[in-house]
Amino acid sequence: MRLLTGIATPKEDRFEFVPDKITSLGPIVLAEGCDQGRSICWVHACTVTHGVITQVREYLNTSLTVTCLGSVGKNLPDIASTSSSSPSSQPHWPSVWESSLSSQVGKSVPGLVLAI
Repeated sequence: MRLLTGIATPKEDRFEFVPDKITSLGPIVLAEGCDQGRSICWVHACTVTHGVITQVREYLNTSLTVTCLGSVGKNLPDIASTSSSSPSSQPHWPSVWESSLSSQVGKSVPGLVLAI
């Protein structure tokens, strides 16, 4: 933030995005990493269309859970499941990916669900 607001120069406040894990969920590519001091974790969720990145979402110090509301690519199961004997008539959308580095920053971080 200091670098983006102009308070610090690039040499004073350097942050490198080096992913620890990259996962593809159909057209969504998730990259996850931490800074060198392991005090900040990040997740980038990029949408790729015809080989071109068309959307980028960035999450900092957030525990991200991705759930799929439909079939995205052939590697994902058909996850729209409901049961007539279930006490709830709402569909259950299980998670297909969860960030793992947010627990390593040594502080409580908010949780967020990304529906694709």
